[in-house]
Amino acid sequence: MDQIIEKKKWSKKRVLTIAGITALVLLIGASVFFASGKSRLNVEAERLTISEVHQDNFQEFIPINGTVLPVATIYLDALEGGRVEEKYLEDGAMVTKGQPILRLSNTDLELSLAVQETAVFQVLTQMQNTKNNAVQNSIQQLNQKAEVDNAWEEAKRIYELNKKLYEAKVISKQEFLASENNFQFQQNRKKLNQRTLHQDSVSMEQQLSQMEESYARMRNTLELMRRKVDDLIVRAPIDGQLTALDAEIGQSKNEGDRLGQIDVTTGFKVQADIDEHYISRVFIGQMAETRLSGKTYQLQVKKVYSQVRNGRFQVDMEFVGEVPEGIRRGQSLQIRLALSDETEALLLAKGGFYQQTGGNWVFKLDEDGSTAYRTEIQLGRQNPDYYEVLSGLEPGDKVVTSSYENYGDMQELVLE
Repeated sequence: MDQIIEKKKWSKKRVLTIAGITALVLLIGASVFFASGKSRLNVEAERLTISEVHQDNFQEFIPINGTVLPVATIYLDALEGGRVEEKYLEDGAMVTKGQPILRLSNTDLELSLAVQETAVFQVLTQMQNTKNNAVQNSIQQLNQKAEVDNAWEEAKRIYELNKKLYEAKVISKQEFLASENNFQFQQNRKKLNQRTLHQDSVSMEQQLSQMEESYARMRNTLELMRRKVDDLIVRAPIDGQLTALDAEIGQSKNEGDRLGQIDVTTGFKVQADIDEHYISRVFIGQMAETRLSGKTYQLQVKKVYSQVRNGRFQVDMEFVGEVPEGIRRGQSLQIRLALSDETEALLLAKGGFYQQTGGNWVFKLDEDGSTAYRTEIQLGRQNPDYYEVLSGLEPGDKVVTSSYENYGDMQELVLE
């Protein structure tokens, strides 16, 4: 009799098939999981910097370093070249306008002055001689005129008398014609004398006028030469403090060489270098502030230098209102230059995360603070402390703001 053999429910083939299917499902699941980007990384919470997003007043500003300088500086240049003969003051002395500082010598210039003075004296002497000659000539001309007038009057008298006598047949015609010819001669002579006298007068006036103009030009040249010689004494153009004096006895200076400078001590300005990235956002009238001895002082931009050197441009600022006591030339100040007005904004503290994300996303903590997941955000303005959040976060959100350098492409951080 045949024995019925029971069929096994879990054959070896069936077990292997089920195991293979299970492994395949797990593999597909793992692939889907990793492909979906839901990669996680366990991190120690103590190594993270976590900042809370909050609403507060925000002002965009940049920190810059400024240097205290006098409100104005006047440079002393050699107007004339020469040798330093004498120094009346030393560097650092307080000066008043017109006070001598040093004296130069220039023999060529002094010789030129002497030659010019001699030439002016010669022209003046010549002009005086010409005037004397003109006076004498005028006297002679007047004497001659008087003689001519007298001869004309006498000839006229005789002519008129002889005319009456001839008409009365007392004298001959020959005698009458002789008196008539003499009268006409004296009349022509008188006219010629008047014309000559007038021409001599005009000629003399022109000659004297030309000499006076020449004398005036030479006088102007002489005054110019005297001023050039006087410029050998270097004087203070304003009241202030003499600084950077560069002149020693016996030293030769060329025309235009820098001798020193005078600082106006009635006030101060602050000069600062700013990165060229901000050149379009810095303008005259912009406000800034600095702190000294625990007190805040306001400054205002007064001048913007458009020339860029080594990637930086300069601005001049002056104190508005109170000026700090005891500040000195060359002192350095830490300044906050405002680039915008103060407004209310959603703020996120600055941190190392920006270097890896460019401000496009952050790790935001969930409600219980155990997990931080990647969140897309948009940032706006910034200052040294905060970023302005435009979208992606809300007040009270907590964000990992420390560096993301070791997180690769992780989508979530599990805080331990």
